[in-house]
Amino acid sequence: MADAGTVTALFRASTAHSPSYSTLSRAAEGGRPLIDFCIPCNPYFPTPEMFDELGGRLRDILTYYPSSADTVTAELSAVLGLNPRTVAMGNGSTELITWIDHLLVRDALAVPVPTFGRWTDQPMETGKRVDMFPLPQAAGFALDPAAFVDFVRARGSRTAVICNPNNPDGGLLPRHSVLALLDALQDLDLVVVDESFLEFADAEPQPTVVDEAVLRPNVIVLRSLGKNFGLHGVRFGYLVANPGLAGKVRAALPKWNLNSFAETVVFMLKQHRHAYDLSLHQVRRDRQEMIWHLARLPGLVTYPSHGNFVYVRLPDGVDGAELRDRLLEEHGILIRECGNKIGSSSRFLRLVVRPSADVQRLLGALEQTLPSGAAGGLPVPYTSGTYTSGTAAVDRLVMRA
Repeated sequence: MADAGTVTALFRASTAHSPSYSTLSRAAEGGRPLIDFCIPCNPYFPTPEMFDELGGRLRDILTYYPSSADTVTAELSAVLGLNPRTVAMGNGSTELITWIDHLLVRDALAVPVPTFGRWTDQPMETGKRVDMFPLPQAAGFALDPAAFVDFVRARGSRTAVICNPNNPDGGLLPRHSVLALLDALQDLDLVVVDESFLEFADAEPQPTVVDEAVLRPNVIVLRSLGKNFGLHGVRFGYLVANPGLAGKVRAALPKWNLNSFAETVVFMLKQHRHAYDLSLHQVRRDRQEMIWHLARLPGLVTYPSHGNFVYVRLPDGVDGAELRDRLLEEHGILIRECGNKIGSSSRFLRLVVRPSADVQRLLGALEQTLPSGAAGGLPVPYTSGTYTSGTAAVDRLVMRA
């Protein structure tokens, strides 16, 4: 069992993000492995054969400098069928978000909430105004593009960001709706479409707007290779934009911002592309099965997802932080409680899609931990001007924006 006092204290000490898996593992009594429903990894990629290959090359990877970022970017672009002049690679998507903020965001950025925390935290840290557009629970946290455009106009924001699919709820706008949004906001300084989880979506054959980003003067598409490939520790992501925008970001990046692990994985992709495609197919199947099982638990509300995670609302009276601690202490299961996400509250969890055996462990633990006979129901209706997330501090941030 985990050392309850030590491990749960790590969550209380972190106000913006969950403690890392390594930190939690070190704190766990006896180093007991955790079943991780918190970090959105791809459990099927890289394959065991790829890990064996990486292990066999570990000495060289750790010993020698990587090639230049231009070399790695050229190889990734060849794999993806992109012009390398339209691509900038970063040490994780977070590095790219940081440079986008520093270089391209002037005074205000509009973004729907809840969403990936760096899109609210990063501009706040540099003194920008963040205009937060609350996604209504009653609509399953779906983004209404026309309402968001009206919000951007009313606030006078010069930069707009959407995550598609959105994190933490997994909501997806179809390609035609994203294009309509880009058309409506073509006069802004910048519109960012964060497609970090789009590879897991299957609602349409080609949902990405990468092909449009390279043609438009004010559009950036962001992608996270770590999330797609299940390699968060490698830290690599990329953006796609017209050559002028991509070049501006690329010129600002540190000379050696990509490590040898990132280079090695990128140069392995061509021969393992089929295995990667199969992994995405399996994650999508697991997602549907997981949603079906979770929806059968009394009182638990599940939301449609196109990412490799599922957003759920807990039954009335259940506190997510307390549930998180109990699942960790009593069952060795790590979950993402969303009380520290702007626009969310402690009644919501983001549960990563995992293989069936792990999901059965989670379901059994939830059945033992959640109150029996909990009342179900629809999400609380949303009325403009009376938004409430369930957390007073979050409400003040959203309404002040």
